[in-house]
Amino acid sequence: MTRLFGLLISIILVCLPFEASNSDAREVVSVFVSIPPQTYFVKQIGGNRVKVRVMVEPGANPAHYEPSPDQMKALTRTRVYFAVGVPFERAWIDRFASANPDMHIVHSDAGIEKRSMMSETHVHKGRRKTAFNDPHIWLSPALVKIQSRHIFLGLAQADPSGRQFYQRNYNRWLHALTAIDEELKTLFQDIGPKNEFMVFHPSWGYFADDYGLKQVTVEKEGKAPRASDMKRLIQTASSRGLNVVFVQPQFSAKSARMIADAIGGRIEYLDPLASDWEINLRQSAQKIRQSLTGPPVTQETR
Repeated sequence: MTRLFGLLISIILVCLPFEASNSDAREVVSVFVSIPPQTYFVKQIGGNRVKVRVMVEPGANPAHYEPSPDQMKALTRTRVYFAVGVPFERAWIDRFASANPDMHIVHSDAGIEKRSMMSETHVHKGRRKTAFNDPHIWLSPALVKIQSRHIFLGLAQADPSGRQFYQRNYNRWLHALTAIDEELKTLFQDIGPKNEFMVFHPSWGYFADDYGLKQVTVEKEGKAPRASDMKRLIQTASSRGLNVVFVQPQFSAKSARMIADAIGGRIEYLDPLASDWEINLRQSAQKIRQSLTGPPVTQETR
């Protein structure tokens, strides 16, 4: 009877869920990023050792974003924040640091020379040109390599026991980025002089620089074009044979639609903030390539 009782106890213990001892337990590293594409980069390197939350949620505009109270509360439990240089960070990054002084803030754009974007402001009867930096560095695989280096080092500092794990994933991710970069170079290698594409928001400058392209932009510094700008853009599109105006979900497509209608073309959507960075970059590249080489169409693509 005693032996039978002991056997039953053993069976019950085997069937109970296993709970790791304190020495074996591993705390998942809590991480915040500014925009969805960064989540993809962090997961490529951090794998299941990290839990990632994104500040600017899908569909929101990172130029004017304001964190929610729940996000600010979550920051107090966060080990690492990966900044990327988007505009809202200028107003909020110091507040994030104050909310959690123990949180390590990593500037993943450190060491990247930003493109200059020009805007015009009226000063009395004249105009003044102001330069500001293009933040869209995550749309260039070559620049993603630099950002990924900062991510690797940030995770290794926060979780030294996982350094080898992060190193292996980082090395594999670098190979993947090289392959993506070569694939896109091949995609655009025979474009020739017809290398311009029109976008509403100037998100694709680094991408264009990498692959021998040129973006023609509708919007200027977050502002819709004036009537004189619209006329010039329509003339530019018509004279250069552009028949697609690319827009993104975070902005109104009204002005882009007017240009597309005037040139007998169409609008198409590119989302520079999509969460699945790798698939999205390939699909966006294919759309841009087709706009450069495909036959004119008048059916609007939504």
